[in-house]
Amino acid sequence: MQFHHHGYVSGDPRVQPAAGVGLDRPEELPDEVDVLIVGTGPAGMITAAQLSQFPDVTTRIVDRRAGRLAIGQADGIQARSVETFQAFGFAGRIAEEAYRITEMCFWHPDPADPSRIVRGERPPDDPSGITEFPHLIVNQARVLDYFAEFMANAPTRMRPDYGYEFRDLTIATDGSHPVTVHLVRTSGEGAGTEKVVRAKYVVGADGAHSGVRRAIGCTRLGADASHAWGVMDVLAVTDFPDIRLKCAIQSGSGGSILLIPREGGHLFRMYVDLGEVRPETHGAVRSTTVEQIIAHANAILHPYSLDVKDVAWHSVYEVGHRVTDRFDDVPADQVGTRTPRVFIEGDACHTHSAKAGQGMNVSMQDGFNLGWKLGYVLTGRSPESLLATYSKERQVIAQNLIDFDRQWSSLMAKRPDELDDPGELADFYVRTTEFLFGFMTQYPPSMLVAESTHQALATGFPVGKRFKSAPVVRVADANPLHLGHQHRADGRWRVYAFADRAPAGERSALTSWAQWMAGAPDSPVLAHTREGEQSDSVLDVKVVYQQRHVDVDIAAVPAIFLPRTGPFGLVDHEKVFATDPAADIFELRGVDRAGCVVVVRPDQYVAAVLPLDATDELAAFLRQHLLVRAGQPVG
Repeated sequence: MQFHHHGYVSGDPRVQPAAGVGLDRPEELPDEVDVLIVGTGPAGMITAAQLSQFPDVTTRIVDRRAGRLAIGQADGIQARSVETFQAFGFAGRIAEEAYRITEMCFWHPDPADPSRIVRGERPPDDPSGITEFPHLIVNQARVLDYFAEFMANAPTRMRPDYGYEFRDLTIATDGSHPVTVHLVRTSGEGAGTEKVVRAKYVVGADGAHSGVRRAIGCTRLGADASHAWGVMDVLAVTDFPDIRLKCAIQSGSGGSILLIPREGGHLFRMYVDLGEVRPETHGAVRSTTVEQIIAHANAILHPYSLDVKDVAWHSVYEVGHRVTDRFDDVPADQVGTRTPRVFIEGDACHTHSAKAGQGMNVSMQDGFNLGWKLGYVLTGRSPESLLATYSKERQVIAQNLIDFDRQWSSLMAKRPDELDDPGELADFYVRTTEFLFGFMTQYPPSMLVAESTHQALATGFPVGKRFKSAPVVRVADANPLHLGHQHRADGRWRVYAFADRAPAGERSALTSWAQWMAGAPDSPVLAHTREGEQSDSVLDVKVVYQQRHVDVDIAAVPAIFLPRTGPFGLVDHEKVFATDPAADIFELRGVDRAGCVVVVRPDQYVAAVLPLDATDELAAFLRQHLLVRAGQPVG
């Protein structure tokens, strides 16, 4: 974390100076806003948190609840989400209070006595070491609290507007604020009265029964799987030995349990199989009592018993697999003729079972994807056409999730005698770890993702996939750290220059590239940085040398990697890195020793891999989605 560059900071450095709309933020919900977000779930809150970093964008987020969420239904935090939390500055703090999954146990019927269950496979949670980030369990409410804190500390001083329920919206064909939203006050002074807000853009993050989705006419595709589950968060006394381990339990009676230990050392969640739902009794299963769920759980756990002392929360649901036909308000026959004004994200556009722990995680990636794009368009840094990439990128990911979850939930619901092998479920879990952890997403070529023509220069940074971090050493202070962990959710692009073999100070491909970036007429830094802005306000340019840190002369490092910052023009020394002798990033990530450039989007996905001498190609790629500042040559 960097601070003091605007003067001495004696308080909490996480509290950024107020700026822009945060200097005089009105208490009441304004009549006009740039972005109105409906719903304070994980998708809506991360969208708002990202937009809170754009001081000139007026964003408000509303929810029908009277205040913060107290108990959330989601609790599984996959490693990709923890990586995202790192960008928002709270991964370490939330990990300290969370339950960490390190193993998963699979229980099966005892072959000698199928009425009893016995422990089977016990694979590690990350058997192939996919990530350095943990797999956590923590209540959704705490995730929202951390995003709320980030927003409150941001330059815009953003906070949710509780007590407003969405009723409807209309979209005009012209005007500066073409979306008119009708809200109704649900609590506090003026409860029951209507509030009309005009917005440039609206984001519907209002759940599976989304009113925003209904208002823009999106169609939900898919169906129920006709299988019901009871879920409960409980405090209980039990002789089941693995009560503090994540478990998939399949009994001889055919019933199944997914056991999820919760944070705090005592609480745990159980997804209890309630069996098939017949069409003629559709909906009746929802009347299942918590006492009946507990009885089902005890039958499945035999010979072990469960004495429930307290139920914090419980529910009954039927598995459904649905994804909408589009994630914005532009019908298929109008794509390319206009840009979207209304978007949906999270459960508003994809629903599935909860047992793979993907709902909150995928929803947050929806919001991370959309938030910075809205910020760039509204601040005039990118064309409106950028917004069409949201639905194109995220709808495919949602469909992949639905397909995966259909397999996983089907396996969980099978009777043990229906499986080809008792270890089939465990094998599927291990084989699909990368997907479960959230690292399989790969965006196709577009205005934001280059072709993988030069992928061989950095095989460990696949174009379109998230930037997979690796250890480096910061030259200025000799600190070992992870390169990707320095990528904050501040809306900036990262441009990593991996040096050729030449030491700092010697003429090389890197120094030629750095000189071009710093001062050539077609330099992206000059083209996309506005008059009066810091040189790294849009493109955060960093360098990684092949030498050890003690062999890098920081005085000889090109100036583009040592930019001046703040009103005093202080030198930023934290963009120059060297290899870690114990874990060479060039070897770990297949980076060519001749050097290369890796461009990373604000949401941490690799946008391009290019040779150091492909300056024309780099400039042309960035101009596809970043507008050129006034006075700069276009070609």
